[in-house]
Amino acid sequence: MARIAGIDLPKGKPIRVALQHVYGIGSASSQRILAATEIDPGIRVKDLTEEQVGLLRAAISKNYKVEGDLRREVQSNIKRLIEISCYRGTRLRMNLPVHGQRTRTNARTRRGVRKTVAGRGQRRGVAKK
Repeated sequence: MARIAGIDLPKGKPIRVALQHVYGIGSASSQRILAATEIDPGIRVKDLTEEQVGLLRAAISKNYKVEGDLRREVQSNIKRLIEISCYRGTRLRMNLPVHGQRTRTNARTRRGVRKTVAGRGQRRGVAKK
């Protein structure tokens, strides 16, 4: 079983795909790691030797910040933005989009489920002119 950076890699998948299960490693960095360690990207995780797993572990721990360390860094960056009360920090605090998207419509993913407000919408019993 290949365990890298505290994550058990899925056995049936090619190593270039399986490495992406580690937080902080995407498609491009996965291919870069495999090129540096000279491991075939198409080989399945179950077919890796212990030597190859050791090479992958060493390459990742030496060159990349992954999993817990990276999560901690991202959270501290967000916390810093909130503390200095910059625009992005205030948007993060209010749970609104940060990158300038419109919020009058859309932004449902960030803002959550619609809340109905009393007194809005079509008035009942008022005749049209």
